[in-house]
Amino acid sequence: MATSHAAAAPLATTPSRGGDIEDWRPEDETFWQQTGRRIAYRNLWISVPALLCGFAVWGMWGIITVQMLNLKFPFTQEQLFTLTAIAGIAGATMRIPSSFFIRLAGGRNTIFLTTAMLLAPAIGTGIVLQHPEWPLWSFQLMALWCGVGGGNFASSMSNISTFFPKRQQGTALGLNAGLGNFGVTTMQVVIPLVMTLPLLGAIGGPPEILQRDSGWIFGKIAAGTPTWLQNAGFAWVFSLVPLAALCWFGMNNLKTVSPGSDHPLVAFTKITWLYTLAFIPSILGLYLYLPKPTGLGIINMWVAIPLDIIAALTIMRLAAFGPMKENIARQFTIFRDKHTWSLTALYIVTFGSFIGFSMALPLAMKVIFGVSHVPDAAGVMQHTKLNPNAPTVLAYAWIGPFVGAAVRPIGGWISDKVGGSIVTQIISAVMVLASIAVGYVMMLAYQSATPEQYFPLFLGLFLVLFAASGIGNGSTFRTIGVIFDRTQAGPVLGWTSAVAAYGAFVAPIVIGNQIKAGTPQFAMYGFAVFYALCLVLNWWFYLRRNAYLKNP
Repeated sequence: MATSHAAAAPLATTPSRGGDIEDWRPEDETFWQQTGRRIAYRNLWISVPALLCGFAVWGMWGIITVQMLNLKFPFTQEQLFTLTAIAGIAGATMRIPSSFFIRLAGGRNTIFLTTAMLLAPAIGTGIVLQHPEWPLWSFQLMALWCGVGGGNFASSMSNISTFFPKRQQGTALGLNAGLGNFGVTTMQVVIPLVMTLPLLGAIGGPPEILQRDSGWIFGKIAAGTPTWLQNAGFAWVFSLVPLAALCWFGMNNLKTVSPGSDHPLVAFTKITWLYTLAFIPSILGLYLYLPKPTGLGIINMWVAIPLDIIAALTIMRLAAFGPMKENIARQFTIFRDKHTWSLTALYIVTFGSFIGFSMALPLAMKVIFGVSHVPDAAGVMQHTKLNPNAPTVLAYAWIGPFVGAAVRPIGGWISDKVGGSIVTQIISAVMVLASIAVGYVMMLAYQSATPEQYFPLFLGLFLVLFAASGIGNGSTFRTIGVIFDRTQAGPVLGWTSAVAAYGAFVAPIVIGNQIKAGTPQFAMYGFAVFYALCLVLNWWFYLRRNAYLKNP
């Protein structure tokens, strides 16, 4: 009878297409080789393009704002920086409920619905970009809605972590996150291209005429070129529709991990309800933070972020109902573990830096290197004269995110071999030094009439930052997968990624404010101080002689 049962178990866990799996034992080597490996990788390879599109929709305002500047939309540089920041804070906030979706609703149900949800902000963004005369708040609303794409990362990582054994957590999560993060690079390559094409014909609306030179990865796009900026949103519809179908027919719910994966309609209701609630703290925080006339401007960023997090968690606890309430309460136990908090800080160093710099860098490059910084007759530095030798921003902005995403699986693989924390320690030290160097170069460029001479060094140092942050993403995933058991690792991955995603809000605001103040270097020096503090934190928790856990 025992032999019969052992033979039957794999058959029950190998659906030919998407569905529920009752028995899942990835730590059992026989089960893994005969059954689990194939299912796990099938879910992983479907998860990757879905996550890629999520990142593309979330991050696209970093490129859209550059083109809005080139098309002379009637908004200031500071207002354009707020669009990337709004998308950033919304995506980060959406990750908080998304951290708990897999247990509440199941992996297949969650990834299908959250991928399909991206259609709304993609189409909405395409519509508002056809109307430069519309008020700023309409663009801010679309940026807020694009946060759904950022939220998807937490559920995606939580889901993939449940499919793989602990010994492969770094590699599997590195692949999912690293290849998924190519959404940032894909977006930075695709959007400048599709904006030069009448992609949807008459349905897509008329073009605007490019007022300033722009570009893409193969060079300059000259002023005077017809530009369909609305395609920045519309283009994603072509991939999202088939991807949603692929998620539904190819992915699985693991019942051992997701006891709340009820009937799909019930699961969809839970996800939609919690995602809708997540907009409330985002809107509240932004209303209190943003200056008039959009908001009240009565709190600073460092108050807005914790207020947003606390409000999101509180709303989740109070608004949950039925079995969902009990499941959320059970998952909230991760906050009693000190390692949740230490790894949250370390993940800010890695992913927070990656997504923050990805969001802020294109517009920062445009402002710092696209202008000749010269003193007026009174000796006061002016930053308004266009630089005729400016580098083509969109020909270079994609390289950093590409490098960061490409090395992320390598970071996971190395960490599986030598331990996660030692890798995190090395990359943190590199980021301290690189941040200081970048800040110094930014200072020189912002005081120069010919800032382009500093651009190669600036770009090279930022590539070091992106590479280090990408490797560190993989090492942090490994550490989380080793420290926490299978039921906790998913929520912890989701939570840490949620807090780190506020880097997409912090970096554009900090860099934008320091550029406005004439001291862009202070932004990078501040980041370096934070990296140094986390260097000490990582050593204390995981590398010193009497560490809580030695190099997990």
